[in-house]
Amino acid sequence: MAIKSSSKVAPYAFDYSRGEVWMGHILKLLYRLVGMFSDLVFGLVYNNRTEPLPPIRDLVLLESTASLALKIRQGHLRSEEVVRSFMERIEQVNPVLNCVTEHRFEAALEEARAADALVASGTRSEADLERDMPFLGVPFTAKDSIAIAGMRHTVGLWARRDVVADEDAEAVRLLRRAGAIPLAHTNVPELCMWWETSNRIYGRSCNPYVTSRITGGSSGGEAALLAAAGSPFGLGSDIGGSIRMPCFFNGIFGHKPTSNVVSNVGQLPLATGELNTFLVTGPMCRHAGDLLPLYRVIAAPAAHQLSLDRPARAAHLRYFLAEDDGGFPLASPVHGDIRGAMRRAARLLEAAHGVRVRPLRLRSMFHQLEIWAHKMAAVTEAPPFAAELRERRGAIRPGWELIKWCLMLSEHTLPAIVLALTEHGLSPDSEHGRRCLRLCETLKLELETALGEDGVLLYPTHPTPAPYHIQPLFKGFNFAYTSIFNVLELPVTQVPLGLGSWGVPVGLQVVAGRGRDHLSLAVASELERLAGGWVSPSKIE
Repeated sequence: MAIKSSSKVAPYAFDYSRGEVWMGHILKLLYRLVGMFSDLVFGLVYNNRTEPLPPIRDLVLLESTASLALKIRQGHLRSEEVVRSFMERIEQVNPVLNCVTEHRFEAALEEARAADALVASGTRSEADLERDMPFLGVPFTAKDSIAIAGMRHTVGLWARRDVVADEDAEAVRLLRRAGAIPLAHTNVPELCMWWETSNRIYGRSCNPYVTSRITGGSSGGEAALLAAAGSPFGLGSDIGGSIRMPCFFNGIFGHKPTSNVVSNVGQLPLATGELNTFLVTGPMCRHAGDLLPLYRVIAAPAAHQLSLDRPARAAHLRYFLAEDDGGFPLASPVHGDIRGAMRRAARLLEAAHGVRVRPLRLRSMFHQLEIWAHKMAAVTEAPPFAAELRERRGAIRPGWELIKWCLMLSEHTLPAIVLALTEHGLSPDSEHGRRCLRLCETLKLELETALGEDGVLLYPTHPTPAPYHIQPLFKGFNFAYTSIFNVLELPVTQVPLGLGSWGVPVGLQVVAGRGRDHLSLAVASELERLAGGWVSPSKIE
């Protein structure tokens, strides 16, 4: 449903009847009232309560991935020393954040010693090591849904609590080949299909800035650990915002690649058919400059599809700004802190480079939730979510599972059960469904035309900063701000822009044309320089 715009041009792309427009008014009012009620109730319950993190005393934790790799190659730091630093930090912060599900500390130390021995041997020059093993000796972490050989691969599903991966996911294999050392797995929502990280095996992860607020999902444990300086960089995956939302809520950088560039092999749930196009694997980190070299490694087999070696100068790009989706009824209004941060970012770019950031309003963006939902529903190769919850061996009975959940007897989380209950509610073959699918293609063309070869769009990552725990159940459709770009198949980089009035991070997405990941990555680095980037959630002593 849609809402009339106060301007002469309606904010939506469809021709709605008067009754549908009024239904849109009612839906918008109800959604806003539910959101306000949840803000009041959860605010009274939690009152922005937080448990502070231990201070950072080891300055190795503050180094970028690139800096650590350089110092290890040059012999100024030993890999074993670096691995021990991050081991100790994980042991400090995990009791507060509950973000790490399993570690491989002893194996990582052995691999670190081997890296140190290679450097000390002098059999490979520093230039050779940089070319062939650019991340030699640097530890990293990955979300639990991305397989690491010898570690549990649960995806937050109770039935998989004891399943151990036989081999690495392809992205992990490429990072190992580049010399990086897997250190730990991090927490995810059940089957990665919700935007708060909680499951029946490992429980709930907490935001490092305000622990009564969410980390996001599905790469929520990963983002929380990175923000707390518990790992130099991490691997995430994203089918509706699962890299970008957690990075936004936790104040770090994350990149959603152009579709079909980075392999998803070794991830769960299995992405079949067109879902494998919508799902992407990408890097997450505290320092923007690490994104490009990490992306080069995991995208190496498909590097010919990209222009990662092409220089991208901020002063030579065209910039567009859209502060919201046009007011879709089932989305929260964009918070003032986020609007303010986006406008400040635009002003900084204009002042630093003499460019003009132009407003961009595409009426199709009003329908971003509907477009994403119908594109997902149109994927015929994928089994129902109820079957995924049974590992494709039969299917759960969602109604019965809901009853069991109410009696505290279910093995599944409420969001997973609700998704299984509602997954058949959309028909891509209906008249409205076909309109949404056509509108997706229209929007692809509109954005490709607007951005061209040298344009980027600044867009909210999420309409609000991190909500309280459980509160996403009352604001469930806000993820549409990220999910639309999965079905549009465009590269997007999440950029932190400091802390807002709630004490948690704010930020924005930088969107570029297909295959032009180097543009969004370049703008992310420039905004880090201009706006400051990651802010430590704990004291630095």
